[in-house]
Amino acid sequence: MRLVTTPRVTFLRELAGEIVEHYGRGRMIVAVDGPLRSGKTVFADDLAAVLGERGHTVFRASMEGFHRSRAAQAVFGDDTAERYYRYGFDESALRRVLVEPFRLGGSAAFVTRVFDPARDAWVEPKWITGPADAILVLDGRFVLRERLDELWDYRIAIGGDPVDPADRLAYAERDPRRIADVIVDLEGPAAPRRV
Repeated sequence: MRLVTTPRVTFLRELAGEIVEHYGRGRMIVAVDGPLRSGKTVFADDLAAVLGERGHTVFRASMEGFHRSRAAQAVFGDDTAERYYRYGFDESALRRVLVEPFRLGGSAAFVTRVFDPARDAWVEPKWITGPADAILVLDGRFVLRERLDELWDYRIAIGGDPVDPADRLAYAERDPRRIADVIVDLEGPAAPRRV
């Protein structure tokens, strides 16, 4: 389905064209990072829609679906910004049930969500498959951290300075804007621009 052309969609179409140039064939993962409440999730949703408009099979996931439970986080100490930054997400599950099986392509099934942080509860996994050629768009805080870096084919950082304490820790350790393939300014969300 063709999307209505707006300045935002035009920008996303140009970005999608750049991503597809790197894409070729097979499975590709696009990671979108940014500070808390920067608009990264809606941006990733819209990017996935534009990639789909181009005829690609696109899947969406968010780091929010890979939280650790509050009890599992508590094992790592008091509830602090540092604990959340370092241990708030289950990166092992992310690798095991999403990234690794997605990379296998073909009939290998994968899961895009294992946890509901609002309910602090596991969700029943929905195993899905897709064609050998597909794109996964994943958004979330800290996805461009160094220990996850080798998982992504294309890296997008949403501009803006961190204001949340956990984001400040993350940006002090490794600013995603320094390693991203593209930095997107969403200060005017209707008309994003490259930084």
